[in-house]
Amino acid sequence: MELKVSSLAERPEMHGQVVGMADMWPEFLLHDPVGDAHYGRIAAELPEYVLFAEDEHGEVVAHAYSVPFALAGRERGELPARGWDQVLTWAFADLRRGVRPDTVSAISIVVAPHAQGGGLSARMLSAMRDNARAHGFSEVVAPVRPSAKHLHPRAAMEEYAFRKRGDGLPHDPWLRVHIRAGATIHAIAPASMTVAASLDEWREWTGLPFDEEGLVEVPGALVPVHCEPGRGYAVYVEPNVWVRHAL
Repeated sequence: MELKVSSLAERPEMHGQVVGMADMWPEFLLHDPVGDAHYGRIAAELPEYVLFAEDEHGEVVAHAYSVPFALAGRERGELPARGWDQVLTWAFADLRRGVRPDTVSAISIVVAPHAQGGGLSARMLSAMRDNARAHGFSEVVAPVRPSAKHLHPRAAMEEYAFRKRGDGLPHDPWLRVHIRAGATIHAIAPASMTVAASLDEWREWTGLPFDEEGLVEVPGALVPVHCEPGRGYAVYVEPNVWVRHAL
């Protein structure tokens, strides 16, 4: 597929097409309050860190969001256990305070449903790395959501992340893309994203009854959801895998 990759800073007229591109995220993932508060701000306030790919017909078929933030200093220094949620919070806190960033974190790479399976995610990851390098950064980090982990919801992420194939590469396809691009697995982010909601909301999002106490396996979830019918809520705490790309 012939592709043209640009940033929203270069092509602001494409904002509507980029943010409106179809995706395949499970509905419940769209209700993380941190993501709900900050994700949409990236395209508006950090357009130079939003990349998109157009096919030969000018249709947006993939996009890649990242954010700059300060990892060193300010009592940070370590990639956070709260992963995706925390790095979004840090990035916009730093932007508000005028703190100079020293690291770029990947936030998402999304390929349109009809364009999946053609290696676009790897191409967008490469473009994200190139974009960070062009902005003077020496490292990209990523709280990776392993793409096949939902098929093994009861497996501990600490074990799953290090499963290997016979060739020594990760068992998980999305982790494999990162490792092939030169990344190293750094740590597990045990509470990268949290979705807490009423049982009625979970029923609406998933079509499941959510009427028994305990762990509920939900399609698309990396780990089971904790259901508390007696208290009227259920909570999903998603682990991710921190990887580091030296540029």
